[in-house]
Amino acid sequence: MFKNAVRDLSLPALFLDVRAFDDNCKKIAEMANGKRIRIATKSIRSVPVLKRIFQSNSIFKGLMCFSPHEAVFLAEKGFDDILLGYPCWDEGALIQIAQLNSNGTHITCMVDSPEHIDHLIAIAEKVNGMFYLCIDVDMSTKFGSLHFGVRRSPLKNEEAVIQLALKIKQSSRMKLLGIMGYEAQIAGVGDKMPAQHLKNRVIAFMKRKSITEIKLRRKTIVQALEREGLPVAFVNGGGTGSLDTTSKEEIVTELTVGSGFYSPLLFDYYRNFVLKPALFFALPVVRKPAPNIYTCLGGGYVSSGPYGKDKTPQPVYPPGGKLLPFEGAGEVQTPVYYGKEALEIGDAIMFRAAKAGEICERFNEIVCLDNQQIVDCYHTYRGEGKCFL
Repeated sequence: MFKNAVRDLSLPALFLDVRAFDDNCKKIAEMANGKRIRIATKSIRSVPVLKRIFQSNSIFKGLMCFSPHEAVFLAEKGFDDILLGYPCWDEGALIQIAQLNSNGTHITCMVDSPEHIDHLIAIAEKVNGMFYLCIDVDMSTKFGSLHFGVRRSPLKNEEAVIQLALKIKQSSRMKLLGIMGYEAQIAGVGDKMPAQHLKNRVIAFMKRKSITEIKLRRKTIVQALEREGLPVAFVNGGGTGSLDTTSKEEIVTELTVGSGFYSPLLFDYYRNFVLKPALFFALPVVRKPAPNIYTCLGGGYVSSGPYGKDKTPQPVYPPGGKLLPFEGAGEVQTPVYYGKEALEIGDAIMFRAAKAGEICERFNEIVCLDNQQIVDCYHTYRGEGKCFL
């Protein structure tokens, strides 16, 4: 599969299967039901890859960043219509954003509290700048004492959102552009996990219940804003895992997608769509400590989130490899067991990471492959000397 491509490369190395990637771009565009798609940059972390997505289909418009410094960096790279997906407090970065906005750039900051507004007003007045704003609305659901979703915004109903929107309206240096609601319990939770049949059924049930509640909540809030004379230019929702449901909400104007372009391991465990694995990394075999065990250099690229086996990378080529339960993927070495495959020192083992963009923080470049041939090489953020944490 990748043996010829890695033969003359320095390993470890990160690879993009461009055919699989382009197919994912096409599939994601088809799943959007005509809604525009904003790209979640935290799941990509490479300027050339972002450009490749935009070039694939005009339905891809705008970025969602996870860091204010990243937003400034991408604006300087020529991108516009940038939405910060999370509130930030970094005065230096916010000063830059306020000034860029005054000069014609569109970077929209996320808010969910009066403290956020007061902080931004003080900065805008200090530098004679302005801020475009988006209000983050909580989309988690409750099942008795169970909180189903992520801990993000404290805003849970139309009254709280209107109160914040009215505060924004009081300042001439603030302009409310949109609202966002990320249904993480739909978009970010797999319901086809191996050997977890009962849990999968429970999650699938809670997802169905949540979808109905989320749709009503979002519609109620947007309509309440309109009645108060506070219409918004965009309503952002969803993620790769909820494209098929969020795209059907009439009130939603745009969707956010990131991880699906690379389709990491965790995306193997969703019932409602199938995308192609596109991002891989190769480690060199440097030791043979025992029969059938091949120890690679590096490889401890464990993904964020609640601790579990599903967050570890997995060997995928040659097929049949397994991590050792008492070592796993290590900082400096990763032993892999093969029952039949015969490898030699110097051979490469290909892995997939559990999540998407995080793996790009480990490499300076992404080697692009087409039909096992190297066709290009893309810098990651790290390769451009940037690290946004």
